[in-house]
Amino acid sequence: MAVGAAIRGPMLLGVAAAACFASTFVLNRWMSVAGGSWLWSACLRFLLMVAPMTALVWVRGGLPGVAASLRARPGVWLLWSTVGFGLFYAPVTWAGDAGAGWLVASTWQLTIVAGIVIGALGGGGLPRRTLAASLLIVAGVALAQVQHAEGTGWRTALRVVLPVLVAAVAYPLGNRRLLGLDGLDGAQRTLAMTVGSLPLWLAMAAVAGATAGPPPMSQLLRCLAVALLSGVVATTLFFRATDRVRGDSAALGAVEATQAAEVPFTLLGEALLVGVAAPDGAGWAGLGLVVTGLCFHALRPPRHAAG
Repeated sequence: MAVGAAIRGPMLLGVAAAACFASTFVLNRWMSVAGGSWLWSACLRFLLMVAPMTALVWVRGGLPGVAASLRARPGVWLLWSTVGFGLFYAPVTWAGDAGAGWLVASTWQLTIVAGIVIGALGGGGLPRRTLAASLLIVAGVALAQVQHAEGTGWRTALRVVLPVLVAAVAYPLGNRRLLGLDGLDGAQRTLAMTVGSLPLWLAMAAVAGATAGPPPMSQLLRCLAVALLSGVVATTLFFRATDRVRGDSAALGAVEATQAAEVPFTLLGEALLVGVAAPDGAGWAGLGLVVTGLCFHALRPPRHAAG
């Protein structure tokens, strides 16, 4: 069973995005261990994204389209950007204070199932094969949590699971509500959503300044790295991948499932930078189920070309 030609390219883009997205979990955990405020870690990523994203879209000649769409639909961009970026990244960053980056990354894979359910509720159907593969990922997430719960208690484990669950629903919901709006491509949509979510990040920066003082230079530099790798490169690649398959609900679910590759990338990054303990037997088994679910998504039967 081979990967269909229509899905191969978008999935490769998704895996490349996952490698860059992994920097979020690694660097957020590194900043947490170093004592940086999670509020600064959350808001600085998007505040620091504005300039490079604007430059990228300007070079590609896309700024007029972004400006026109923001003027025409300010409420839409404010609402769904706050959902898709704000209610995604703030909870994920907060969860990074409670658990290792690989644990947050594995729990984040619940977004795959959330995306499928959102698509089904929107009339996109519920592909059984895609749902079955995603349930494997859910089982893997649950198994990976056992190690963390045994070491810190279930209350602390829930400090990871519950906020990441909110983020896992918010990200595909905001993304899908703005997918293809006014013909904006992935880079344009990333910039428009960054601008649309700015009120939240500016408010969070004010709270961070009042409660934690200014961010240290080390945290500022790590946030800049997250902004460039995850915010600019990864988000643009991922949005481009979803744009290309938006007419095929099963293919869209499969592309969203490439985010499971964030888990091994995060494990590697943490081993090199943070020195966290490796998963135990249950953790490795859970990660194995997550990767197996990703493979089942990738090996779906070819369907019509979409996007």
